[in-house]
Amino acid sequence: MNSFPRPQAEPRSAYKVFRPIGTRWSDNDVYGHINNVVYYSWFDTAVNGYLIETGAVDIHAGHVIGLVVETQCNYFSPLAFPDPVLAGIRVALVGSSSVRYEVGLFSAKPGDPAAESSAAKGHFIHVYVDKETRRPVPLPPRLLTVLESLK
Repeated sequence: MNSFPRPQAEPRSAYKVFRPIGTRWSDNDVYGHINNVVYYSWFDTAVNGYLIETGAVDIHAGHVIGLVVETQCNYFSPLAFPDPVLAGIRVALVGSSSVRYEVGLFSAKPGDPAAESSAAKGHFIHVYVDKETRRPVPLPPRLLTVLESLK
C-alpha cells in the first residue's frame, strides 16, 4: 500500500513576512490547546491583514475581492492561550485570477525553544472576483506587486 509523504514542520526562514496573532481565552478547547478551527481564522486574518495594510486590497471601496475556494492545515505541536502566535506568510502560486497563500504558525512565547519550527502550516487559495458579479477577474496591478514580494 502506498502512503502519502508526511508533512513536516518548517523553519521561520521559509516565510517572507510575519504578522502577530493574539490568542484569546475562547480559542482554547477542552483539551487545553487552541482548537483546530481557529487556525483557519488565523490564516485568513494574517493574509488579509497584510493585504489591507499594504494597500493591495480595499475591502470597503475596492471592486475586487478574494474568495477562499480551498484551505488545508497540518498540525505539529500545540499552541495555547495566553501565548502569542506569529503567522509567517508566503505565496506559492499566482494564476491569472487566483493565488495560493501558505501560512506557518509559530509560537511567539519568549524563550520557547519550539518557536523556530512551525506549530502548524497550511494554505488557502483565493480566487479574486468582481465584488458585484462574483465572476473571476485578473489580479489588480497593486495586488500583483505585493504578491511578488511574498514569493
